[in-house]
Amino acid sequence: MKAADRRKAIVNLLLSSDEAISGGKLSEEFGVSRQIIVQDISVLKGSGYGILATHNGYIIQKSPLKERVFKVYHTTAQTEDELNTIVNLGGTVVDVFVRHKVYGKMTASLNVFSSLHIKKFIEGVRSGKSTELMNITGGYHYHTVRADSEEILDKIQSALEEHGYIAQGK
Repeated sequence: MKAADRRKAIVNLLLSSDEAISGGKLSEEFGVSRQIIVQDISVLKGSGYGILATHNGYIIQKSPLKERVFKVYHTTAQTEDELNTIVNLGGTVVDVFVRHKVYGKMTASLNVFSSLHIKKFIEGVRSGKSTELMNITGGYHYHTVRADSEEILDKIQSALEEHGYIAQGK
């Protein structure tokens, strides 16, 4: 994994975690030394991320990343294309959620930001281990997407509209 990809993954982990993550755990997760993690954290801080080192590990206070929720609709066969559309334009698919009429909001964390992550996700679904959350709501679902700027989110929205993935109406 390239350093830039690892740093993006570190930010996504910190943003999605409710508790501090130790340097050792990050080191283990990415197969690099703790010294490399310390350097990555330093670079991220210099880039504007409000990362704090606590006695329990690293936490993130604020992120310069922008976030938007998209309501989408597509078939299972189109999932890979939908995710690639978002990731190829610089977005991270933070999660997927549905609004079930009985159970309410059901959310699953994804943190998909590369073609490798998409491949692993698609393999997991196609292996029969599980089905996509959108299947319980007839293909309708939401994604929280993060990107470096509102302009990137606008491009992602336009691309999703062009592919016909943005759900119409409520």
